[in-house]
Amino acid sequence: MKNTALTHLHESLGAKMLPFAGYNMPILYEGVNAEHETVRNAVGVFDVSHMGEFFLTGPNALNLIQKVCSNDASTLTVGKAQYSCLPNNNGGIVDDLIIYKIKEEQYLLVVNASNIEKDWNWISSHNDLEVEMKNLSDDYSLLAIQGPKAVEAMQSLTSIDLASIPYYHFEVADFAGFEHVIISATGYTGSGGFEIYCKNDQVEHIWNSVFEAGATFGIKPIGLAARDTLRLEMGFCLYGNDINDTTSPLEAGLGWITKFNKEFTNSENLKNQKEVGVTKKLVAFEMQERAVPRHDYEIVDKTGAVIGIVTSGTMSPSMNKGIGLGYVTVANSAVESDIFIRIRKNDVPAKVVKLPFYKK
Repeated sequence: MKNTALTHLHESLGAKMLPFAGYNMPILYEGVNAEHETVRNAVGVFDVSHMGEFFLTGPNALNLIQKVCSNDASTLTVGKAQYSCLPNNNGGIVDDLIIYKIKEEQYLLVVNASNIEKDWNWISSHNDLEVEMKNLSDDYSLLAIQGPKAVEAMQSLTSIDLASIPYYHFEVADFAGFEHVIISATGYTGSGGFEIYCKNDQVEHIWNSVFEAGATFGIKPIGLAARDTLRLEMGFCLYGNDINDTTSPLEAGLGWITKFNKEFTNSENLKNQKEVGVTKKLVAFEMQERAVPRHDYEIVDKTGAVIGIVTSGTMSPSMNKGIGLGYVTVANSAVESDIFIRIRKNDVPAKVVKLPFYKK
């Protein structure tokens, strides 16, 4: 089991620690609902240092990224980030990731913790372009400082104007006394804020500075359980649940990151799938009665016929109702469609809705 550079700190704060993607991670501090509300209304900090960081450098770095990623990274300028995915050869997804253009001919790829080795091997196997690749996942820490008060709470720690960094843009700047820290206006909560990439030997000082600066704003440490409820309220896909090696980006509603103005892994087949049409679709649904949908519950129609499966589900802390994502047949995928979630032999009514669940 791997630790992050802050594991000892989480333990001293009384966090409930559990294995996650091979790491010993803080799942809970004071409780999911309280932590969730902190991020929605104030500011909270996640240690997500288990995520993977690959640096790709050289004149062909962009060409390699274009070859293995579904989105069009040629639109990136220095200081801009892009959400994308790595398609496999069978119509599924190796992983989803964020691409950062650090400088001309250098990119940072941030991948899911559970897929670091798989992604590294996949990208390496396509690197016949002499791109210099470095896996610095074990050298970097990542803090997600999320919530509507994040900008105000963190401004004293840097000389740059945090409010002027647009969504999915970043600056390499001073932060909490260190130079060359990546300050990125990204995150997986839907409540705004930043992600801070720094070296392992800097992160404890940064963590302490962040909590000092945020003290008057009600800042709190947040565990991965609340990260899951926050991302689900926004309808953000979680790899291993909503997308995997067998789900296509088009089925998952990720057509917006699948650009056919270039060739990439399996693009011909995906293009064909787009033209012919998919047979199943990832939909969002709300329970019509008090019930909690869970991963792998069957989705059925009014006759009781199985039409799909739940991929993510929870009791929404913001809305106080059961919400979920799941794949259903296209015939049952339209917004307002009535579906049923099979919970312990009971078919509980639900309705297909438009994302996001949570609207500010």
